[in-house]
Amino acid sequence: MAVRRVRPSQPLAPNGIPGHLVGFVEALRAQGISVGPSETVDAGRVMGVLGLGDREILRAGLACAVLRRPEHRETYDAMFDLWWPAALGTRSAVADEDTIDPDVQLPPDDVEAMRQMLLDLLTENPELADMDDRLVAMIAQIVDAYGKYNSSRGPSYSSYQALKSMALDELEGKLLAGLLAPYGDEPTPTQEEIAKALAAQRITQLRKMVDAETKRRTAEQLGRDHVQMYGIPQLSENVEFLRASGDQLRAMRKVVQPLARTLATRLAARRRRARAGAIDLRKTLRKSMSTGGVPIDLVLRKPRPARPELVVLCDVSGSVAGFSHFTLLLVHALRQQFSRVRVFAFIDTTDEVTHMFGPDADLAVAIQRITREAGVYTRDGHSDYGNAFISFTEQFHNVLSPRSSLLVLGDGRTNYRDPATSVLAHMVNASRHAHWLNPEPKHLWNSGDSAVVRYQEVITMHECRSAKQLAAVIDQLLPV
Repeated sequence: MAVRRVRPSQPLAPNGIPGHLVGFVEALRAQGISVGPSETVDAGRVMGVLGLGDREILRAGLACAVLRRPEHRETYDAMFDLWWPAALGTRSAVADEDTIDPDVQLPPDDVEAMRQMLLDLLTENPELADMDDRLVAMIAQIVDAYGKYNSSRGPSYSSYQALKSMALDELEGKLLAGLLAPYGDEPTPTQEEIAKALAAQRITQLRKMVDAETKRRTAEQLGRDHVQMYGIPQLSENVEFLRASGDQLRAMRKVVQPLARTLATRLAARRRRARAGAIDLRKTLRKSMSTGGVPIDLVLRKPRPARPELVVLCDVSGSVAGFSHFTLLLVHALRQQFSRVRVFAFIDTTDEVTHMFGPDADLAVAIQRITREAGVYTRDGHSDYGNAFISFTEQFHNVLSPRSSLLVLGDGRTNYRDPATSVLAHMVNASRHAHWLNPEPKHLWNSGDSAVVRYQEVITMHECRSAKQLAAVIDQLLPV
């Protein structure tokens, strides 16, 4: 079959391969993936050894060189597809029109025929990782025929439109029927479960392939920067709590332990530096009398480390539940840094939930138990910070002391009810330290029913929109 090569309209690597690699590393840093100079040098050596002949081997090799955490792999893969594209245009090598096998061409207007062809190709490719060229070309044609649309910036591509044309639910059903056909009319439950899992896996892989092809074509039309801004999955630690989906919140929970280890390491280093203590001037001068008044040997005060008690008061209403849950997980992971941790939850009334967060407790289950078992609401179930503070002081008036550090978690939205700032001021005065962590952006703190400005008069408030920002704040607040 004669092959006609498609040349790019502009060089893919105008600064050469080394410059292209440096640009790729800088793009990874812009996404939040930490890549240092040594990792960049290692990546260059990897390319020198592996070459550019096999794209998937290059992907794996560069990942080994630049990635430090496995949870960054999804973002890395999306960036790799942009910077090291699998093809150009419809594909980098296409057959001449008079030599194309008509059985492989996409029917121009017959959607049902397209779906049947796709089903046949999926059936012939049990492992989509080992795709043949026909399936790759088929997906490229589907994106070109059904995913293309005109945007304000020119032609672009939509994975939603392309996937909609495939009718994936119907396709998955037919694929499942084909997988169950060899087992006859009465497959066993195990065979059904295996077939369902295989069908779902292939459809999921197909979605990823269409999404990757769409991003590649969009990057060619609108530029890599456009896709990097809107089409690359964010790192879990950079996702904003209030905008996170259920899947993103579940992924964020996986970063709790790495964050806790990092914070504990930093705290240990700070404590080592603080262990020396300040100079005891009186004892130093007394000791210097044996050396003619020259203070050769300094006498240091013995440090008196005191781990404070931590009292956490968190809003668990729907608007900020994801943020509160994540923060509780992080605090639980850092519980050894405090002499005692007590947790209180509220929606419109406060109740203690410390017993749900024991050392061996399943934290995900404990968090779900809060709204079911704890007395966190006694009114209409809407956030009422004022009544929550009042009920806390009435029921748990002996909790706060000069050894306590108070941590309030919430957005400070009171549904236009009395914020009870005087009660909060009393709680702050009764504590050694008091801080409020707010998941909302600062520019929204005084909008609508927010009482943040009034609360700021009596307590220090910190913006904590993402896990990364939350970790930075807690790092500053941890006791030495």
